[in-house]
Amino acid sequence: MAKAIADERDAYLAEIDKLRLLIGQFNRAKYGRHSEKLEEQLLLGIEDTEQGLAQADAAREQKEQHDGQRRPRQPRNANRGALPDSLPRDHITIEPEDKSCPCCGGAMHVMCDEAAEMLDFVPAQFRVKVIHRPKYACRGCESAIVQAPAPERPITGGMATEALLAHVLVSKYADHCPLYRQAVIYRRAGITLDRSTLADWVGRSCWWLKPLHDLLTTTVLASAKLFADDTPVPVLDPGRGRTKTGRLWAYARDDRPWQGSDPPAVTYIYSDSREGKHPMGHLLAFKGVLQVDGYQSYDTIASQRADGSIVLAFCWTHCRRKFYELHKSLPDSRQEAANAPIATEAVQRIAALYAIEADIRGRTAEERRRERQARSKPLVDAFKTWLMDRLGKISGKSKLAEAIRYALGHWDGLCVFLEDGRVEMDTNSVERTFRPQKLTAKNSLFAGSDSGGTSWSIVASLIESAKLNGIDPFAYLQDVLRRMVAGHPINRLDDLLPWNWKTLAASQAA
Repeated sequence: MAKAIADERDAYLAEIDKLRLLIGQFNRAKYGRHSEKLEEQLLLGIEDTEQGLAQADAAREQKEQHDGQRRPRQPRNANRGALPDSLPRDHITIEPEDKSCPCCGGAMHVMCDEAAEMLDFVPAQFRVKVIHRPKYACRGCESAIVQAPAPERPITGGMATEALLAHVLVSKYADHCPLYRQAVIYRRAGITLDRSTLADWVGRSCWWLKPLHDLLTTTVLASAKLFADDTPVPVLDPGRGRTKTGRLWAYARDDRPWQGSDPPAVTYIYSDSREGKHPMGHLLAFKGVLQVDGYQSYDTIASQRADGSIVLAFCWTHCRRKFYELHKSLPDSRQEAANAPIATEAVQRIAALYAIEADIRGRTAEERRRERQARSKPLVDAFKTWLMDRLGKISGKSKLAEAIRYALGHWDGLCVFLEDGRVEMDTNSVERTFRPQKLTAKNSLFAGSDSGGTSWSIVASLIESAKLNGIDPFAYLQDVLRRMVAGHPINRLDDLLPWNWKTLAASQAA
């Protein structure tokens, strides 16, 4: 008995040590480079740890039940009360084997009913939608024949409904399941579909959705404040027998941190290279604040506006990252060892600014501006003086000097947030929208062509904008495709933008 207790204690202590290690990794990854990758690893580690604890608890409960022991139940991490009323209920009544009274043998009546809910799952089911169109003829003249016209199909002569097309799109671009894997899943259900057929469906669906993507892009780029960023996309290059690097350019708006009225949205635009002509063409009509990283083409775009209609706001996260790398890396030389405390202090000074941002998030733009002027501006001014002083005391060829010169070289853009309460300190809002695209690229390995990259940008824009507005992407794309196929008026296309569609769907449901 004592050995069993000791073994159980050692198992729990080992799990506690593992959790402490994972929490330490999370704290180090909170603001650092590759934090997204480390956060995913942390979540995977926590999942494994929780699975191990659940297995140990199940074994202990089974042993106690077998031994006839009864210990007070520990509270479990269960989603109590989280089952929505909208879910269908399958009621099952379990009656006693004998309803006669065990004392006198008389008939018994129902005193009360105890109900316990469990979450069940019904696998996805394919069904065939059969459309009947009877023909009617006149018995009198026998010359007139009447028949209802055939409904429009999303794919001429095709067998896919709007719901199936939406499922394929969401599986590929939101759930990151490539088409060849979807074909295998369908085959298990007895449906034989070639990957090429699914690819044809995706391309034709994008033809329907392209006008809406164009409108979404125009709407987002007409905003007064934007986040902009880009990410590489591997694209198959058959002529050279290998892949080339295309780009997905993302333009996002998110006014929620300062109670802005514009709904959040993001649009992606594909290009076959990272040349500056691409963002220059995208932002041709844009006027306002553009929050970006240090990519040189944005400087060129802003400098070409003689009227100053584009104001660049640079990213403190990119600035901090250069100091953080020096703060966490092991010094290889005496010089780097001497510079490490300076990098650490720079990270701490920037962290103090982020602490103020966390405190004022959600206030109005004017309130944020006032708080920043009173609390953040003195810290920023002192930080600049401190950086200039340290730059004069270290080697100009060191990595620390590069980090300081980067900060000072982008200083005006880094300080825009002090004067404008709408501006964030970083570009994290747009960088978060790249996480799903990275997973799609990882699972698909590459886009098949430049046209495939364009299709990617169309569907991903609508899916991510729907998610930003709290909309189920499947329900959204299914209804949009249905409306487009049914002949939705082109002059009312803005009704199908995610935030307008949400209002429309809610009113129709009511």
